Amino acid sequence: MKNILVAIDFGDKEELLVGKAIEIGQKFNSKIWVVHASAPDPDFVSFEAGPQSVRDERAKVLHKENRAVATLADMAKSKGLDAVGLLIKGVTIEVILEESEKLNADILIIGHKKHGFIEKLIKGSVSGGVLQHSKIPVLIVPIDN
Repeated sequence: MKNILVAIDFGDKEELLVGKAIEIGQKFNSKIWVVHASAPDPDFVSFEAGPQSVRDERAKVLHKENRAVATLADMAKSKGLDAVGLLIKGVTIEVILEESEKLNADILIIGHKKHGFIEKLIKGSVSGGVLQHSKIPVLIVPIDN
């Protein structure tokens, strides 16, 4: 198991997910890829980019997310593992699945929160979508409090 992809969403349990990746990675001397799918740019989803203030705010968000991904990758590096943080703009499930293929991941680690009926109906489940379409093993970590 040479490559572990851990998908994070900046809910509140990213360190738990990266910790699981480290636990597995130490046993196999794996490389850990910490991946966050950031919302696509407005023009990507057919909206105008808006005034400069909107673009500046979006840049701040991307900068903050990029720092957070790097910090999580540093967690794995501090334990002696090779790790890289990736921030990729796009649709979450698509980004996770495409990156798992590109990076030749052997396993994908993702968190799962319980959702109510209405929330599931409206939003769906990222972990469910990934599990349904993944071509590699998926470790789903429950992250409810």
